[in-house]
Amino acid sequence: MINAVLFDLDGTLADTAPDLGYALNRQRIARGLLPLPLELIRTEASAGARGLLGLGFNIKPGDAGYDAMRAEFLDFYAEHLCRETFLFAGVADLLDQLDDRGLIWGIVTNKPARFSVPLMEALGLGNRASCLISGGDTTHSKPHPEPLLTASGAIAVPPEECIYLGDDLRDVQASLAAGMEPIIARYGYLGNVGAPETWGARYLIDRPEELLGYL
Repeated sequence: MINAVLFDLDGTLADTAPDLGYALNRQRIARGLLPLPLELIRTEASAGARGLLGLGFNIKPGDAGYDAMRAEFLDFYAEHLCRETFLFAGVADLLDQLDDRGLIWGIVTNKPARFSVPLMEALGLGNRASCLISGGDTTHSKPHPEPLLTASGAIAVPPEECIYLGDDLRDVQASLAAGMEPIIARYGYLGNVGAPETWGARYLIDRPEELLGYL
């Protein structure tokens, strides 16, 4: 029996890639580089600053200048957090139906609270989610199960009674390690880690409303 649905944020509930890309392209333009197309940015959007800086500048944690580039990127992103970010089509109706059914739902994201909290407010979801577990709220981030187990405790629903909907391999890995049922949002970003059908989840959906068929 499923009594709660937990969601990833970027690439699952909300299309945040345009604003993440805007921050990255501000950095590129400032350095005399051409902006990257949004469709290329989408593939790395779920990987956050690390993935996007790797895409935009071929730089990684530990490289000279990485920390300064990351700080600049995050500051640029914070300035325009919800400039072009929207809920994916069908998500608002899905959340309404979950509420109508009396099902608990919450958010588990690696996005730091500095961004996730104001973004949820800007999207009109700040007071609706039963929990918001952000990056930095737990010792470990996904793919470690700790954030999902923390959410399970916060909503007082056992992991085996929870679904976790995400768009990245680490979402599936965290779900399985936590004892939750993973479902892949195939409409999301998906990254560059192989076909999502190979990630180990039993179920994949192409539209948010399809989730209702598994409740």
